[in-house]
Amino acid sequence: MVSGGTPDRWDTLVVWDEGLLSYDLGDHPLDPVRVELTMALARDLGVLDRPGVTVVAPKPADDAALTRVHRPDYLHAVRAAPHDPFFSGYGLGTSDNPVFEGMHESSALIAGATLAAAEAVWLGRARRAVSVAGGLHHAMPGRAAGFCVYNDPAVAIARLLDLGAERVAYVDIDVHHGDGVQEIFYRDPRVLTVSVHETPLALFPGTGFPDETGGPGAEGSAVNLALPPGTGDAAWLRAFHAVVPSVLRAFRPQILVSQCGADSHRADPLADLRLSVDGQRAAQLAMRSLADELCEGRWVATGGGGYALVEVVPRAWTHLLAAATGEPIDPATLTPASWRTLALTRRPGSDVPIRMTDDGDVRFEPWQPTGEPDAVDRAVMATRRAVFPLHGLDPHDPRD
Repeated sequence: MVSGGTPDRWDTLVVWDEGLLSYDLGDHPLDPVRVELTMALARDLGVLDRPGVTVVAPKPADDAALTRVHRPDYLHAVRAAPHDPFFSGYGLGTSDNPVFEGMHESSALIAGATLAAAEAVWLGRARRAVSVAGGLHHAMPGRAAGFCVYNDPAVAIARLLDLGAERVAYVDIDVHHGDGVQEIFYRDPRVLTVSVHETPLALFPGTGFPDETGGPGAEGSAVNLALPPGTGDAAWLRAFHAVVPSVLRAFRPQILVSQCGADSHRADPLADLRLSVDGQRAAQLAMRSLADELCEGRWVATGGGGYALVEVVPRAWTHLLAAATGEPIDPATLTPASWRTLALTRRPGSDVPIRMTDDGDVRFEPWQPTGEPDAVDRAVMATRRAVFPLHGLDPHDPRD
């Protein structure tokens, strides 16, 4: 059972402090300006001033929390690497994961932010919570990977388990497979990991095939929906709704943790899906609805990937913050002039968006197992065949 009282309807915790911008890999795609501009846009649109919204600064995750998912020798390496010019190993010092000053401290602060979000929701201090600087889902128990040093979603999920959670659902809509979280909980039937991503045949990290369904004793606990390059809003949403609600309903989670990477956008430079900000907003609202339906609203949302630093990420995650804190933002809303000025100051010459929409069409036809399937339908069917029977579901029944 969940401890604590019942929060007000829009009682949302936003975990934020400018210290989170210290996770700075230098001249690198994962630039903290995307988080700075997100929080500035949300603030300028009044999202952070809504009734029932509390903004709190995080504390760094301590070693006890980090070693629930990471090896002690890896923590030692993360601490030591910035002070050793000849350091190598543990996935550090690469082009993906360069060593930087204060690496342990800034990584632990991000983990602490997502940890605080999860604790607040589980203990009844908030109905929902957001850690936009989090979502570093590639980090493994003993190595950095994919721009990620510590795996903050996994650290938070481990804390939920320690607090008594029996069924935690993790849904990852980043364009890249949520491999680190899957790996950490692959043999734990208490955690359902669901990842909707571009096919590993075309994109890092090369995992996330439909037949990855969970380890011994946890069969069905991993769900992977691998979509072909070029998938746009309508097809992505059709695929999401053909898989994710059914497995969540069968699992009956007590709390939903989401990784909401914005790199599925058509403008993202590192991947090849074709979503609009409107499609990403629709996915966020779908996850909110599933949390309301299945978890009494308990929803912990993080950021993740996203490398169109001005054009996409701030709008996508401001929509996420709005979904978590109350009414969704009307897509036709103009971005404030104050924010556009800040964006140009931070990134001169950028194509700064004027509205909160890409004019994307988020209508879609529900998935059906009949007719001539396209590549997206085949991906859906591969996932349903692999995992639905493990949850007692019929892979051919569109109602499941």
